[in-house]
Amino acid sequence: MPSTAPDVLLTDAGLVRPASVAAGIAPGPAVASRPRRRKTDLWPYLYVLPVLAVFGVFLLVPLVQGIWYSFTSWDGIGPAPWAGLSNYISIWTNPVMREGLANTGVLVLFYAGAPIVAGLFTAALIGRRGMRGMGFYRTVLFLPQVLSSVVVIVIWRLLLAPAGPVNQSLGAMGLGFLRADWLGSFSITLDVLGLIGSWVAFGFCMLLFLAGIQAIPTELYDAAKVDGASPVREFFAVTLPGLRGQMAVAMTLSVIGAFQAFDIIWLVTQGGPGTSSVTPAINLYNDAFVSQNVGAAAAMGVVMLGASLVVTLVIVRLVEGRRNA
Repeated sequence: MPSTAPDVLLTDAGLVRPASVAAGIAPGPAVASRPRRRKTDLWPYLYVLPVLAVFGVFLLVPLVQGIWYSFTSWDGIGPAPWAGLSNYISIWTNPVMREGLANTGVLVLFYAGAPIVAGLFTAALIGRRGMRGMGFYRTVLFLPQVLSSVVVIVIWRLLLAPAGPVNQSLGAMGLGFLRADWLGSFSITLDVLGLIGSWVAFGFCMLLFLAGIQAIPTELYDAAKVDGASPVREFFAVTLPGLRGQMAVAMTLSVIGAFQAFDIIWLVTQGGPGTSSVTPAINLYNDAFVSQNVGAAAAMGVVMLGASLVVTLVIVRLVEGRRNA
């Protein structure tokens, strides 16, 4: 029985057409052929392979080794005998370790809370369009962020010395009763160091919020003005919701910076006087390089890493929850 199906031809475009097209007969509708299944292309993976190799060698391998050493009593040189959970238990039972964790809670208020609040307020003041000298204000207020830790400490040690400008100014204003040994007191040294950290982190938060304010559509501000919103109402109704993403970034980096606070405190007090300004990072340094207890230092590093991850996940979850609400 002869076939009734017309002859077909495969065109260059991958379309199946009746053979009558070649004979000059009016063509029928084109029928798209199924695309051929392509084999997996490995070239993109080869391009990123060097980056993955560097990432694995310099990050993943030390991370795994650090977690392993946290379960040992290694001194950094000889064998690493198994210690189980003793290093982690000592973090919660050692009074110095507990004090360092408690001091971190205080530093979070100075490293995260104060710079974010001050940065929001300052960005709202100088971020309004048409204000003169905004570039100058940005440069001056961001300057502490680009200074090295050594320069920052030299400046503040001169200012807060017992016979320094701060105490002399207080005496000249008749407030001599407020003079104190700002960097040598058991009760206020940690707070003073926190204020120094706030001064350093303030510029970053302000610049981040300024960039966010400039990205907010001007139509929202125009609509708020038409509705008769005051500057304060405009801030809470337009500016603050528009800076939700920047606030999440600033809060995450600031809190992690509080957990890892080391350079400023070490250069000024080395955790003193006594242990009043000790932090987890200083305890980690002392365990690793003073007491040669690398296992305990590794355990503290793992705890700091876990705390940073938890804080990051909580902040991201809160921001995403409010954005979807």
